[in-house]
Amino acid sequence: MLSLTDISKIYGGKVKTRAVDGVTMDIGAGEFVAVTGPSGCGKSTLLHIMGLIDTPSEGSLKFMGEEVAGASERRLTQLQREHVGFVFQNFNLIDELTAAENVEVALIYRGVTAKERQRRVAEALEHVGIAHRARHRPQQLSGGQQQRVAVARALVSKPSLLLADEPTGNLDTANGEAVMNLLTEATAQGVTVIMVTHSLVHAAAAQRTIKLLDGKVVVESLMAA
Repeated sequence: MLSLTDISKIYGGKVKTRAVDGVTMDIGAGEFVAVTGPSGCGKSTLLHIMGLIDTPSEGSLKFMGEEVAGASERRLTQLQREHVGFVFQNFNLIDELTAAENVEVALIYRGVTAKERQRRVAEALEHVGIAHRARHRPQQLSGGQQQRVAVARALVSKPSLLLADEPTGNLDTANGEAVMNLLTEATAQGVTVIMVTHSLVHAAAAQRTIKLLDGKVVVESLMAA
């Protein structure tokens, strides 16, 4: 799915900061990988590079076998729309839209017909247990409900890769576990899931954990089956 070779992300002019520093790793199709480490260690930057939101300053990045480190913005956007879903800590829902409409946005970008959008949105909301709130706007939902809508939005387009940036960070224990169950189910269905998290408990749900420090991989471990 993803192959990173000596990937770095450098910010600044005369005084340069390496947010990501020489990272090399392979992530296979259908894997669930957790990326951990202290705040400011480069986790989110690395996630954004792997999700084609950001571009590396140095190194090689292959996405589904295609070298994309120097790809055009148009090509990166096309790959994102066709293959990538995102779940963020702060939900990133559109306040003016209902839960169903927020989920539908992901399909509109992909040119799915109105009838098919309606079917898939209903199915996605049912899957995450929030169908009864389909007509509610984000401010009428709890944090856990908003994150379920965000997961539905990420999954409705049937992505090959799902990126989750602290998806349980703003949730209580019960809702955090519910979101983790949805991510684990996605992996079981063949979706590659990469999750940034501070929670060692939630990281343990992944098949592999990668720890970053100062932009470098310092520990990589396989979880017991």
